[in-house]
Amino acid sequence: MSRLADLRFRAATTFQRRINPLLRRLPLQTVVETTGRVSGLPRQTPVGGRRVGDSFWLVSEFGDRSQYVRNIRANPKVRVRIGGRWHTGTAHLLPDDDPVARLRALPRFNSTAVRALGTNLLTVRVDLEG
Repeated sequence: MSRLADLRFRAATTFQRRINPLLRRLPLQTVVETTGRVSGLPRQTPVGGRRVGDSFWLVSEFGDRSQYVRNIRANPKVRVRIGGRWHTGTAHLLPDDDPVARLRALPRFNSTAVRALGTNLLTVRVDLEG
């Protein structure tokens, strides 16, 4: 990883560590809940994305460096809070999907931030149950 990419990653994760606890509490903030791969505890991460039918789509700005992506790799069973309601589902990491094209179909504000800060974009699809 380049020095610039590493610097962007560190700056973004430092900011997210401070803001994410606040965002998680907002009732309409979209949140992905994974199971910690080491602790086994629920881990909630605010995300931007969009529900399309029975799937929820998002793009991780740091791919495999994102803790929630590592948790999904270890256990793909997740919950997603969309519009204040929780949905269970199975997450799929899609390295062959075009994340830049995918971002064009997702909410603009979050997509702009992901493109600006991201160093290793990765598309994630959550197939929602019932």
